[in-house]
Amino acid sequence: MMKNYKYILFDLDGTVANSLVGVTNSFIYALKKFGIIVKDRTELHRALGPPLMDTFAGYYGLLYEQAKQAIRFYGEYYEEKGFAEKEIYDGIIPLFEKLKLAGKVLIIATAKQQEFAERDLEYFDIAKYFDCISGVTLDGRRINKNHVIAHAIEQCGISDTSNAVMIGDRKHDIFGAKKYGLDSIGVLYGYGSCKELEIAGADFIVETVEAIEKLLLR
Repeated sequence: MMKNYKYILFDLDGTVANSLVGVTNSFIYALKKFGIIVKDRTELHRALGPPLMDTFAGYYGLLYEQAKQAIRFYGEYYEEKGFAEKEIYDGIIPLFEKLKLAGKVLIIATAKQQEFAERDLEYFDIAKYFDCISGVTLDGRRINKNHVIAHAIEQCGISDTSNAVMIGDRKHDIFGAKKYGLDSIGVLYGYGSCKELEIAGADFIVETVEAIEKLLLR
């Protein structure tokens, strides 16, 4: 049975915003700097969710310092064009408004870099709905979704994590929620699959934004 959660954590890309074009264009720009040509854009779909370092080092074999430089190249494109090459999913803003009226504490917990996440939320004028924004940092303090969720819990003073739920589209969201005792809702309109979310152990899996509302406000 769905609880009456007070704290609602949202992933950003693939959950709040469809960032496919901006993110993949940023990857293509950065990888080209290292002579890596992406012939099939769909291969970059796997990069939607994990931290940038994991993608550049793990998927494309860049060494640590190269991966750090690739992240800077990624940022060059993203800050100039990529941040605007996205759109908020239909129904998300009305959902935020209803959750705030119901007294919920809304939190962004994303594997996107902190400054990029903040810029995205300001650009789409939705930062006002969030009590806390937690993203990864390049100084090593927060490098993955687990760290991001832990920081959000600390920053928002969540003493009882059973009163919180993480909403996301990839396995990293579900694993992070489990690690810290949060329930989880997997969404199918993002970049993950039902199989991925089921294997990760999502407590609930929904197909639409409207279904999230029904779960949280019924």
